[in-house]
Amino acid sequence: MDPETAATLAGGGAWELLQSLPPYDEGSALALGTRLRGAGHEPSLVAAVLTQSALRERGRVKFGDRVTQMLLTRDGVEQATRWQLAARHAARFAQAGLDLVWDLGCGLGGDALALAAAGVRVEAVDADPATATLAGFNLRDVPGAGVRCARLEDLDLRSADGRVGAWLDPARRRPGRTDSRGRTSRTTALDQLSPTWDQVREVAETVQDVGAKLAPSFPHGEVPAGAEAQWAGFAGEALECTVWWGDLVRHPGRTAQVHTGPADGGTWLEVLDDGGGPAPVAGGADDLGEWLYEPDRAVLQAGLTGVLARLVDGTETAPGAGYVTAGAAVEVPWVRAYRIRSVHPLATKPLRRWAREQDIGALTIKKRAVPIDPDRLRRDLHLGGSREVVVVLTPLAGRPTLLEVEPSP
Repeated sequence: MDPETAATLAGGGAWELLQSLPPYDEGSALALGTRLRGAGHEPSLVAAVLTQSALRERGRVKFGDRVTQMLLTRDGVEQATRWQLAARHAARFAQAGLDLVWDLGCGLGGDALALAAAGVRVEAVDADPATATLAGFNLRDVPGAGVRCARLEDLDLRSADGRVGAWLDPARRRPGRTDSRGRTSRTTALDQLSPTWDQVREVAETVQDVGAKLAPSFPHGEVPAGAEAQWAGFAGEALECTVWWGDLVRHPGRTAQVHTGPADGGTWLEVLDDGGGPAPVAGGADDLGEWLYEPDRAVLQAGLTGVLARLVDGTETAPGAGYVTAGAAVEVPWVRAYRIRSVHPLATKPLRRWAREQDIGALTIKKRAVPIDPDRLRRDLHLGGSREVVVVLTPLAGRPTLLEVEPSP
């Protein structure tokens, strides 16, 4: 978004028009646009407010009900922290007793909103003029929140009185580059983030009490000494890795937090490294137990599958596969459990015969570390039965293996 459009949207007339619109409905958007232009509104303004209306529907999952009082961009919504996680981040800063937190690269202001709600004074900063304008609008009625347009390099982070911390959410989107779907392309390379990983670490050296939100693919070897890297899981998806420094660290090393239950409530569970190292690995089919356990993806990304293996007294099917097998049923709240029904080498002809004999007509396929196209496997098996079966594809003793499983209730 250009600065002129941002300023227009933040103006009273555009905001009033946006607030007057009904909830966005793609099927009626064209007719609504025609009606607004017919009422004398400029076509560019109509396009802008309809885009905002559509973004609100997408942004609700990130900002909750507050989204109806915000101005948004597509990239800003995609980059933003889910409001549930933003609240947990803010709680760390509040518990640390900081007097001010710099929100560096604040985007649309979602994290700043959470910090202010937690009682933390926050100075939100973004180098992009249009984004800073939108952040200022979104934080317009929030006590204790300031907004400025500035570059990180031009700030004196130690200029404020009292104990100062910082929060960074480096941009992973590359302006001017798009993917096949027309979306701004992303990068996970640490030296291509904005600010870069080196700059993030410089902030941590300057301010000490710092949190930085990074992609869930963040390399384990990059976790700084004494820091905490915490992977977050929500609705079965690994959303982020946050690195904490200083008094914001609770458990140095790698940890995970997993949300269970409804999105607007539920429970957060923490998984800590028990120091036991990686999981032992099954030597073959004879080492398979009756049960197969699949940890939340945040636990897997954090490299804590060994913790699960020790909880259930089991082994991993292959190094890094993330599937743990054990002989007993053990309830672990951040794990999905399956009963193993049968074990098969991943070979087309024997599997085709198995599918025919078992009257299988549909396969739900879960897989890791097995380079095979699930759709092609379904076609090759000539499925024509009436039963739907869940299978897990995983290496076992170095050989691709299919496990027929039954999800535990």
